[in-house]
Amino acid sequence: MPHSSKRDLMREQLAHQAAKLIAEAGAADFASAKHKAARQLGATDTRHLPSNKQILDALQSYRALYQSDSHPDVLQRLRREALDCMHLFSVFNPYLTGSVLNGAAGENSDINLMLFSDDAKAVLLFLLKTKLDFEDGEWRLKLGGTESTVPSYTLTGESGTQIHIVVLPENARHSGARHPETHADIAALTKMLERQD
Repeated sequence: MPHSSKRDLMREQLAHQAAKLIAEAGAADFASAKHKAARQLGATDTRHLPSNKQILDALQSYRALYQSDSHPDVLQRLRREALDCMHLFSVFNPYLTGSVLNGAAGENSDINLMLFSDDAKAVLLFLLKTKLDFEDGEWRLKLGGTESTVPSYTLTGESGTQIHIVVLPENARHSGARHPETHADIAALTKMLERQD
């Protein structure tokens, strides 16, 4: 077998094992699932780890085969909860990102939202005013090619689902980095839910 075919086969096997870990064991993220899958398959020294896209494709195949009865309802519930939260924070032009949007989410997944405000304390004041329980923190990311620290908040929804919020400056909303497959505003998520009904 040619060397490149072995690499492709290794990536495919790791992607499917990582997908299984995410679907069955609720692995926290793709990175940890990749490394755990490599350990389980005895390939800890491999440099041929699958891409996140390969894992997502494998996860969607896995769910279609083994979780087709339960997964659509779980995803629908998480998306509805995300939409409710987005309506609550509508003044901050929220976007849904992550596994709840791309369909990889499972029973224990969290909801990831981006809010936009040039006043870093505006979301904090909103949370205090609405008397929502939350934990505050910071999130490091690249903004305009520069490492930045932005405020983040974690809420717990009525169902017990963790909702993670990061607050970005307004110009990040207009940066052109929002793509329908990775970022959904209220209108886009509403349409998605209508198509699922």
